[in-house]
Formats: sequence, C-alpha cells, structure tokens
Amino acid sequence: MTLDREQVLRSAAALLSRRATATMDEVARAAGIGRATLHRHFAGRDALVGALEDLGIREFEAALDAAALDEGTAEDGLRRLIAHVEPSAGLLSFLVTENQLFEGDDVHEGWSRLDARVSAFFLRGQERGEFRIDLTPAWLTEALYGLIGSCAWAVQTGRVAAQDFPYMIAELLLGGARRSVEK
Repeated sequence: MTLDREQVLRSAAALLSRRATATMDEVARAAGIGRATLHRHFAGRDALVGALEDLGIREFEAALDAAALDEGTAEDGLRRLIAHVEPSAGLLSFLVTENQLFEGDDVHEGWSRLDARVSAFFLRGQERGEFRIDLTPAWLTEALYGLIGSCAWAVQTGRVAAQDFPYMIAELLLGGARRSVEK
C-alpha cells in the first residue's frame, strides 16, 4: 500500500488547526496510519510541521495566483484573495502560531515572498487611492493574516458560519471597526 503523503499532511493540518498540541500518535490516528508509518515519513513533529509549512506556502501562493490581484479594483482583488485562501485558512492559522517557524536564520524564504506579494498589492491599492495611506502595507498585510486566522478559528469553533468567512474578513479590513456616521 502506497502512503498518500499529501493526504497525511491534510489530515495532520485538519487536526492541528483544531488542536495545535496534538501528539504524533493522534496525528497518525487522524491520518489512518500507524505511528511508525508516520515516523518513517516525518522524523518528528518538527519535520511534520516543516512539511505543513511547505504545503501552506504552496497553497497561499496558489491563492495569490488565482486571485489575479492586478485585475480590477483593489477591493475586488482582496475579496478574490480571501475567497481563494479560505480552504487553507485553518492550516495558515496553525502555521502562524507555530513560533518555531519564525525563529533564527532558518525562516522559510517562502514567507518573505508571500509577505512581499501581499504588501505590494496593498501598496498598489494605496497608490491608486483605493486603500487608506495612514496604515503601512506591512501592517495591512499582518492585519489580513490575523483576520484570516481568527475567522478560521471562529468558523472551526462554530461561533461564525462558514459562509460568512469571506464577507466578514473583507468588510472588517476594508471598513475598519469604526461606525460611519451619516451627516
């Protein structure tokens, strides 16, 4: 029987995005394999998380590509990006909380590449007059990541309906929390 590595990673991502402290035994059970089989493919938790990191980066890059951020308005591009990233939001949320990924000189260069693409998108929106200029593109990027992760968690815990994921993120990021007063 051939092990479907991608399926094992997706099972691990689904479990770890709900329970970040799950053990390797629990990951193996969730994937429907034995711990020894899991260990043959991932020498330990660090190796598993590293493989999940590669998967998350690939999926986020694919979402960026599919969103065609250069087409149409910046608002439309943002809405498309949120919709395309939604299927992997739980994994991305887990990865953002894994401090080991962001320590020392071993930070995966893929994160820098993703940050640069998203920040460039926000900068273009600012230059076109579509996004506010009092917040830096780097901060808008971090705010987007935070909202994606928070909304993914709220959906997983049942506090938010999955169908509201794209709307809630886009509306809060684009409109802010401040209520506009009609004059």
